[in-house]
Amino acid sequence: MTTRSALSVKNATKRFGGLIAVSGMSFEIAEHEVLGLIGPNGSGKTTMMNLISGALSISSGHIQLFGQNISGLSAHSISRQGVARTFQLVRMLNSMTVLQNVEAGGVFGHQRLWGPSLQFQAEEMLEKVGMTVDMDSPISALTYIDQKRVELARALMSNPRLLLLDEWLAGLNPSELQIGIDLINKLRLEGRTIIVVEHVMDAIRSLCDRCVVMNGGIKIAEGTPQEVLTDEEVIRAYLGGHDA
Repeated sequence: MTTRSALSVKNATKRFGGLIAVSGMSFEIAEHEVLGLIGPNGSGKTTMMNLISGALSISSGHIQLFGQNISGLSAHSISRQGVARTFQLVRMLNSMTVLQNVEAGGVFGHQRLWGPSLQFQAEEMLEKVGMTVDMDSPISALTYIDQKRVELARALMSNPRLLLLDEWLAGLNPSELQIGIDLINKLRLEGRTIIVVEHVMDAIRSLCDRCVVMNGGIKIAEGTPQEVLTDEEVIRAYLGGHDA
């Protein structure tokens, strides 16, 4: 069976004045694939995620989602096309309850929900991510991992065609980290199409089908986790030239 291309990035470049944060990036992710986007701090990973999601406008190059050009579209428009994301620092609607935070993903995502169907879907997504707290609780009452779960449930509300996880596992203790890895793995087994930006290499090894490695805004390697994590240039990028 032929696998469809979910996302195609071709020669994507982002300039901030004289600074080139992403330069000539090209890669693809197939439908139902989990792709790791990795690299040392400052390598351009989050900028690349921002280009895909529309948080930043692309300077040159093209990005296609299931064959449709999304280059230059607003973040709102790209969300409507079926791209959802989480952030390295959790972004909650602090004046709203747990349930209301998740419902917001259904109102503004690409599957527009309202009324009883919105609440039913929100409750279902909270159950999916393992939330057992009172859904009318304020966000401030939640632990950090539970806030992350709510953010993930919100991203899943619109049944996204592409899910972007930007260091979703950051800041978790070892037991929470395993819970997070298991949760993402459950989404992988569902057949979700996911791009994971992550520094936790155990998560990259266990979750990702392939990896793209960035350094200095460019792609330096691509392949299976085993291939890229043993690549000499990747090791040098993480450890430094003479220390590698």
